[in-house]
Amino acid sequence: MNDLKVILDAVVVCKDGLIAFVGTRQEFEKNRFLQDDIKKNNAKILDCKNNAVLPAFCDSHTHLVFGGYRDDEFLKRAAGVSYMEIMKAGGGIAKSVELTKAASEHELLKAANKRIDELLKLGVASVEIKSGYGLDKDTELKQLRVIKKLKDENRINIMATFMGAHSIPKEYKGKEGGGLEYIEYIIKEVLPLVKEQDLAEYVDIFCEQGVFSVAESERLLSAAKDMGFGLKIHADEIVSLGGAELGVKMGCVSADHLLHVSDKGIKDLADSDTIATMLPLTAFCLREPFAPARKLIDSGAAVALATDFNPGSCFSFSIPLLIALSVLKMNMSINEVISALTLNGACAMGLGNETGSIEAGKKADMVILKFDNENFLAYHTGVDCVGVTIYNAQCAEHIQ
Repeated sequence: MNDLKVILDAVVVCKDGLIAFVGTRQEFEKNRFLQDDIKKNNAKILDCKNNAVLPAFCDSHTHLVFGGYRDDEFLKRAAGVSYMEIMKAGGGIAKSVELTKAASEHELLKAANKRIDELLKLGVASVEIKSGYGLDKDTELKQLRVIKKLKDENRINIMATFMGAHSIPKEYKGKEGGGLEYIEYIIKEVLPLVKEQDLAEYVDIFCEQGVFSVAESERLLSAAKDMGFGLKIHADEIVSLGGAELGVKMGCVSADHLLHVSDKGIKDLADSDTIATMLPLTAFCLREPFAPARKLIDSGAAVALATDFNPGSCFSFSIPLLIALSVLKMNMSINEVISALTLNGACAMGLGNETGSIEAGKKADMVILKFDNENFLAYHTGVDCVGVTIYNAQCAEHIQ
C-alpha cells in the first residue's frame, strides 16, 4: 500500500471512456500509431499544468439515500447525551426510518443527486450506497429503487447494497428470538424481490452487540450468498464480537468499521481477500477510538478508507477531513491513504478490475489536483485539493 508508481512528465490518453495509454511524454511521442489516432479523432487536449493526477477516489461505504436529518441528536451527543439515551427517546436509526418512510422517491432522489454532485467535486467517481432506513419490505425497496435510478443516470460508478438488517424493527424488539425472526422475514419476503428486480449487488448486516449476533448474521449472509449476492459486514464497531472473523469465514468483500477488531480478526483479514474498511469520520464524530490502521496494514491486510456518510453517526463525506484523520490520527502515510481511497476502495466494491488505478483498459476515472504532488492532500490539512474530477473520460462540468 505504500509503494505507488509515480510517472513524471506523464501523458494519459483516453478513448471511449477508457484509458488507452499511460506513460511518459517521451514514450507517447514515440507511439506514432497513437498520435495518428489522436489526430484522426480530433481529440481534446487537457493540460494539467504540471499538477498531480491520481485515480479518482472510491467511497466504498455510504448510506447516501435517506429522508430527513438528525442535527439535534448530533448536538445532544456533543453535550454528553449517550447514543443509547437518544435511542430510548425515539431517536437513532428509528428516527431516520420514520423520516425515510415519509419521503417520496422523488424527494429521496433529488436529495441524493445533490450529494453526488458534492462527492464529484471532492474527487469521488465511485460510491457504494446502502439501504437500511426502511426495515420493512416497501421502504427498503423504495430506497433501492432510488439507488437504481442514480445508477441509471451514469454520472458516477454506483454499487448498491441491501441492508435491511441495519437494526431490529420495533415490532420485533423485546421478543425472544426477535432478531432471528426478523432475519427470516428478510430472507423469505424481501431478498427474493431484491434479486428478482436486480436492485442490489451486495447484502450487508450490522453484526453488533444488541443488534444482530454472529449466528444471526451468519444465517442472513449464508442465505444471501446462496442467492448469488456479494457480501459485506458491519463488524466490531462497538465491541469485539467476532464480526471480522465471520466476514472472512463468509468470504465478504469487505468488513467495515473495525474499531474493536480482535488480534485474531486482524490475522484472519491479513490471510484473506476480505478488505478491511476503516471509517475514521464516524469515529471522529462519535468521539470513539480510531480503528487500528497500523496493526491492520503492518499485518498485511488490504485496507480501504470510506466516509460512512449517513444522517446519524456521520453526517459528513469530507474526503479532505478523512485524509487528515487517517494521517494524523491513524498514522497512515499519504501513499497508504491514496491506496486505501483508490484501488483498495474499488476492490471493496468489486470494481478493482474496472477502476481505482490509472492503467490502460480501465475506466478513465481520475482527479487533477490543484498542486504538483500528492503530499498536499495531507499538508493542506482539511482543505479540498481537487481541481477537476474526470469520470468516464469526461470532466465533471460543474467543477471545471
